[in-house]
Amino acid sequence: MKSFNLPKSVKIVEVGPRDGLQNEKDLVPLEVKVDLVNRLSKAGFQNIEAAAFVSPKWTPQMANSEELMDRINRKPNTVYSALTPNMQGYERAVKSRASEIVIFTAATQAFAQKNINCSIEESIQRYIPVAKAAKRDGLKLRGSISCALGCPYQGPVSSQEVVTVVKQMIDLGCDEIDIADTIGVGTASQVQEVFEDIFSFAQPTMFSGHFHDTYGQSLANIFAALQTGVAIFHSSVAGLGGCPYAKGATGNVATEDVLYLLEGLGIHTGINLQDVVDIGDFISTAIGKPNGSRVGRALLAKR
Repeated sequence: MKSFNLPKSVKIVEVGPRDGLQNEKDLVPLEVKVDLVNRLSKAGFQNIEAAAFVSPKWTPQMANSEELMDRINRKPNTVYSALTPNMQGYERAVKSRASEIVIFTAATQAFAQKNINCSIEESIQRYIPVAKAAKRDGLKLRGSISCALGCPYQGPVSSQEVVTVVKQMIDLGCDEIDIADTIGVGTASQVQEVFEDIFSFAQPTMFSGHFHDTYGQSLANIFAALQTGVAIFHSSVAGLGGCPYAKGATGNVATEDVLYLLEGLGIHTGINLQDVVDIGDFISTAIGKPNGSRVGRALLAKR
């Protein structure tokens, strides 16, 4: 890969415990969730998205986030992230000792209205007190932008629409910003265009790629993002996940598949692939769902 200027190391944000499990129809037992987070911590992840302090009416799977955060075995220097849509959620996250606050909006007005019941501008205004509180309390602040590469209601999304929201997130004081292909329709050239437009005014080190694998393009999109200088990616063990507001959208790209790609490129992650394969097998069995990782299934079959 000498012809490409790829990062020497990459941070993987494991989103399985939150983004991966939140849409499961059957409630996952608390002990399974705790075990999942603990296993991921042991495997070497620097950042685990563990909880969501949101209304249990809309996201019942996350109703026991306080208990989860209280019971996990925290590993030093590991960031445990929590989704917090408002000050009520923020206060719950602080009490639960979350080390990173995650706020979220969308690249399109249509998806913002469906997902968070307000406009993009209204969502940004709502996050101002949350952002100020996070800065005051010395917590990391991460902003996530849904449907940055395509919207189930609007259709195509321009890079300038994404740029506009990125600038608003930067103004809020976000330390990290996720560019999320929520419905998995993005292509490699589109990924590069979006990131290159963003990097014309912002540092690549604060941006991450969050890809869903609905059209099987996630790994190609990750490689395309790597070439632009992105060195943070989100993934979900065993490919857990989906999106309730996007019909047909599948889970996040499987962590096992991402690790296999990065290892093949000689990129360091600090995460043990074989351990993650075991974790994918564990959680798939625990919730009674097929393992969504091709690499996970292949390596398990060889044992």
